[in-house]
Amino acid sequence: MKAEITMPVLSDTMQTGRLTRWNKAVGEVIKKGEAVAEVETDKAILDVEAFADGFLAGPLAAVDTDIPVRQVIGYIADTPEATKTDSGGAARVAATTAPPAPPSAAPGAVPEKKTAPPDTLQPTAPAAAATPPDTAPSEKPASPLPPHTPTAAAAALQPPHAGGLQASPYARALARDLELDLSQVKPGPDGIIHAAQVLASALAPEDADLRRGPPYTIERPSMLRAAVARNMSATLDTPTFLISSRFATAPLHAAAKQAGLSLTLALTRACALTVAEDPWFNQVWTRQGLAKRSRVDVGIAVDTGDGLITPVLRDAASRPLKELVEDWRILLGKVKKGRIYPEDYQGASFYLSNLGVFPEVERFNAIVPVGASAILAVAAVGSDGRADFTLSCDHRVIFGADAARFLQRLGKRLEDLSWLATGEGGL
Repeated sequence: MKAEITMPVLSDTMQTGRLTRWNKAVGEVIKKGEAVAEVETDKAILDVEAFADGFLAGPLAAVDTDIPVRQVIGYIADTPEATKTDSGGAARVAATTAPPAPPSAAPGAVPEKKTAPPDTLQPTAPAAAATPPDTAPSEKPASPLPPHTPTAAAAALQPPHAGGLQASPYARALARDLELDLSQVKPGPDGIIHAAQVLASALAPEDADLRRGPPYTIERPSMLRAAVARNMSATLDTPTFLISSRFATAPLHAAAKQAGLSLTLALTRACALTVAEDPWFNQVWTRQGLAKRSRVDVGIAVDTGDGLITPVLRDAASRPLKELVEDWRILLGKVKKGRIYPEDYQGASFYLSNLGVFPEVERFNAIVPVGASAILAVAAVGSDGRADFTLSCDHRVIFGADAARFLQRLGKRLEDLSWLATGEGGL
């Protein structure tokens, strides 16, 4: 008897995971809680743990494959004899784990074909070459099927697309109505193009036309870089305004050094205390109304070399500095090892991005992340001993006067460092 190992759901926003490694081979003994595989999410590489004792059984999903959450990637068998791979099982795993085909514009790219599961999956036909299923091709242009009358039986007779993409009948009809090429539509997490994916493609800005430029190839981005791209796109509807001030940071730097803190951590504390004084900065706009947070959680931008991640210091305004220092040390260790979890980087109510270590950066603007109303961007110290502090705000929650008062309070806090000298600084 075999039990399924599935791609785990490691965060609310996770749709796929990239299988990077199998730690065991088919037939090897595994123990409950043992890491049998490694999966790359949008932020880290995490272990897939065995849920029972047994033997690893095939078919196993291929390494370096993007797999939808909850899809089967392998099996745990209760006896060595049950570990033998059957061809039907191999087909099922292959159907759920095949990566999406690259865009057809990429020269030399050969898309991978998928196996269509029965009943609900139907092969797509190119939007520009669709013909009615019950008529033979002729020299005359064929009249397209009415968009409201496709049936599963008729759709099944359509020739498969060269890329092996699968789409629902309604998605095909909708794409034909909108004059979209289904080969350019990204499938959903289950590997199938549904109406939602067609609509998203129709509303999305067009990709650049690369055909007249230099030769190119399409390369899959890392899960982290793809997640950053999605998150940044999600902020397009946020009405943002910017406001800046210049503050001297030398006193804070000296006091932080004496207290055994990094400048970024000291700035985080200063921001958290200032946010706590003005609750507007700890709220966020939602469809239901303003969400008022009961504590200040600060997300701090960290460069991993491959992308951006924002570990979160929880309750940064009230907890003792010693606790924050230890938490930050642990978080940076997780980032360095690529073992950071969603609970470590999600849910901040205010954000800080410090590029002061780059002397060339005189000023920059940061994008307000989804789930917050403000982010502070800190640039390098100039020749006058001051650094530019630029606050990006969601205008639905924060108004200009609110932002001005925030910077005013922050400036005073950077002058009077008694809150840092005590080693506590909580409210």
